[in-house]
Amino acid sequence: MIYCRAEDTSGGGGGVSNVERLDKRLAATGKWSRKEARALVREGRVLVDGRPCRVPEEKVEEGAAVTVDGAAVSSGGPVYLMLHKPAGVVSSTDEPGERTVLDLLGEEYRNLGLFPAGRLDKDTEGLILLTNDGPLAHRLLSPRHHVDKVYYMEVDGVLDQDDVEAVRAGVVLGDGYACLPGELELLSNGSAHITIQEGKYHQVKRMLASRGKRVTYLKRVGFGPLALDEDLPKGAFRPLTGEELESLFE
Repeated sequence: MIYCRAEDTSGGGGGVSNVERLDKRLAATGKWSRKEARALVREGRVLVDGRPCRVPEEKVEEGAAVTVDGAAVSSGGPVYLMLHKPAGVVSSTDEPGERTVLDLLGEEYRNLGLFPAGRLDKDTEGLILLTNDGPLAHRLLSPRHHVDKVYYMEVDGVLDQDDVEAVRAGVVLGDGYACLPGELELLSNGSAHITIQEGKYHQVKRMLASRGKRVTYLKRVGFGPLALDEDLPKGAFRPLTGEELESLFE
């Protein structure tokens, strides 16, 4: 077996497939920054299949066993987290002067390239999927895949059957944009579940405003096959279950 190898700069074929820089492999765990990972390697604290590799740029095979100070290091891979976003937090990876959804995560999830698959307004609560799986996020957010987004809302005003029919037909916003048809499930005179398949800026609020009703509270409770875990406190997160992951990839 090849334990580590220097990067092949010859341009020829026939090299080892599925290899990765050692410092990148360590940083992908979220436990160390790339700078910290390089220092660990140079200090001789990292072994690959039992042998020391002292050059951070060296390549290791995907299935190689990597240890730091004798502790095994995971090979990494895609991460999928369900977050119960509280109001006042922005759905961004970096927003100067603001608290972001990434600020709610533990240290073990830092430096993994996580991002929110879709945004919620700053004052909107509820389900956010955080992942580093770009292709999956693209499929979930692409309008042509018709992924449902379900919100619980409360409005200043009375919701009625006319609103149900308007949402089902496709609400026309104040700027003339015609929304795709959605569903409105009345819960009381002033509350409902609304299901849409788009994610335009302030869309739910603008839809109801066009009906003469102001949204006073908004919470996303469903995203595709995922339902918000109501046992998850605001600001808390957890990895998706195996069943939830299977439903996402169906």
